[in-house]
Amino acid sequence: MSRMDWEVVIGLEVHSQLNTASKIFSGASTAFGAEPNVQASAVDIALPGVLPVLNRGAVERAIRFGLAIGAHVADKSVFARKNYFYPDLPKGYQISQMDLPVVQGGAITIRVGEGEQAYEKTVRLTRAHLEEDAGKSLHEDFHGMTGIDLNRAGTPLLEIVSEPDMRSSAEAVAYARALHALVRWIDICDGNMQEGSFRCDANVSVRRQGEPLGTRREIKNLNSFRFLQQAIDYEVQWQIGTLEDSGRIEQATVLFDPDTGETRMMRSKEDAHDYRYFPDPDLLPLIIAPEWKARVQAGMPELPGAMKARFMDEWGLSAYDATTLTASKEVADFYQAAVSAAGAALAKPCANWVMGDLAARLNKAELDISASPVSAAQLAGLVARIGDNTISNAIGKKVFEALWNGEARNADEVIDKQGLKQVTDSGAIEGMIDEVLAANQKSVDEFRAGKDKAFNALVGQVMKASKGKASPAQVNALLKKKLGA
Repeated sequence: MSRMDWEVVIGLEVHSQLNTASKIFSGASTAFGAEPNVQASAVDIALPGVLPVLNRGAVERAIRFGLAIGAHVADKSVFARKNYFYPDLPKGYQISQMDLPVVQGGAITIRVGEGEQAYEKTVRLTRAHLEEDAGKSLHEDFHGMTGIDLNRAGTPLLEIVSEPDMRSSAEAVAYARALHALVRWIDICDGNMQEGSFRCDANVSVRRQGEPLGTRREIKNLNSFRFLQQAIDYEVQWQIGTLEDSGRIEQATVLFDPDTGETRMMRSKEDAHDYRYFPDPDLLPLIIAPEWKARVQAGMPELPGAMKARFMDEWGLSAYDATTLTASKEVADFYQAAVSAAGAALAKPCANWVMGDLAARLNKAELDISASPVSAAQLAGLVARIGDNTISNAIGKKVFEALWNGEARNADEVIDKQGLKQVTDSGAIEGMIDEVLAANQKSVDEFRAGKDKAFNALVGQVMKASKGKASPAQVNALLKKKLGA
C-alpha cells in the first residue's frame, strides 16, 4: 500500500516554563544551574503542614497567553491533584488543572514550507493549563545509580495542548516554532530548549484515508525542533509498517533516541482516570475578574499578526517580507529600530539588508540578531548612504563588512577612511567610458551587432576602472548614450 493511502494525525502538548522569579506555589527560586536540591523548599517537597500559595505572576502570564491566541480566559478555573508515583515527584501527586483549565480554545496560524510551495494553516488549541513541574532524575556520574534533583519541583509551567490538526512533521515543526516565537514575543517564557524551558510531547497516529482516528502513541520530552521532526517521521513509518504487516498499535508513551533516530516504548499510556484526578483541597478556585483581564490586556505588546499588517500597510512590504520580519520579536525590534533611524522611505531597503546580508552573516556566525556586531543604527546609516547615492549597493557590502569587523563606528567613518564615496561627476564617468570604449572595440562591435551581453561586459569594465565607485545608474545611462543605444 502506498504511503499516500495513509493520513498522519498529530497533536502537540507543549510544556512552557513561565519566566517567574519564584515557583508556582512557593517562594523558592526558579534560577537555572544551581547545585542539586538547594532550591527545593518545604512546600516543593511537601513536608507535613505546609500549604501552597498561588503565584500571581504565573496566572498573569497564562492570561497573557490566552489573550494572544484569542482564547477564552476562564473566569473560574480549578487546580487538581494528578496522582502518580515516580522518584522525582516528592508529593506523590502533581498539582495541575483538569476539568476547568485557565485557558480554553484559541488558535495559531502557521506558515509551512518555503517559496511557491509554502502555505498557511490554522491550528486550533484545546486548552492551556497551569501546573507545577516535577523534579529530575539524573542518570550520569552516579556509578550505576540514579540521583534525584528536586530543584525543578514546583517550577511553574503552562501546558499548551493543540487539537490533532497537523498532518505532517513539517506542520508540527512549523506549529512548534510559531508557538515558541509567541511565548517569547509576549515575554512569558525564555524559550530555552536546552535548559528545558520549552519541551514538546507529540501525539502521533495514522489511519487509512477516510477511516476513524487510529491509536496514538505519545513521544515524550522532545527538546529541539530537529528531534521533533525526526521522531515524528520515524514513528509514522513505524506505525504504517506495523499496520501493513497486520500488527496492532497499542496506546503507549515512547521516548526518542537521537543516537539511533528511533522511538522506543517507555510505558503503556495511562488515561485520565488512571491518575485519579480530584480538586486540590489546599487551593481555592482561581477567580479571574474582568478588571484583571483588562489590566493584562492593556500591558500586551503589539502581536505578530498586527505588526505584520502594519508593516504591509504603512511601509509597503510584501506579505513574505512582513512575515519573515515578524517571525521573532528580536528580528522585528531590530528592523523597526533600523527603519526608525533611516526613515520610513527606506523601509524596503532596510528589510532587504536585515533579511539578506545581515541574516546570512548571523547564520554563518551562529549568532542571534540580539548579538549582532552591526547594530540597527549602524545598518540604518549604511542604508541611508546607499539611498542618497553616496555609495553604491556593491560598495555597501564592503562597508557592511567593515562594520561587522568593528573597524569603524558608523558607515560614514568607513566611507571616509577607505575613500569609498561614489563617483557621480558625469564628466569623470564619461572620461572612464571613453577609455573603456577605446580599449574594447571588440565588445563595442558585438553590442552593435545585437549582443546584449557585450553591453554588460562594457559596464563591468567601467566599474572596474572606477574601482567600483562610479554610480551604476549613471554608468548605464551615459554608456548607452555614447553607444547610441
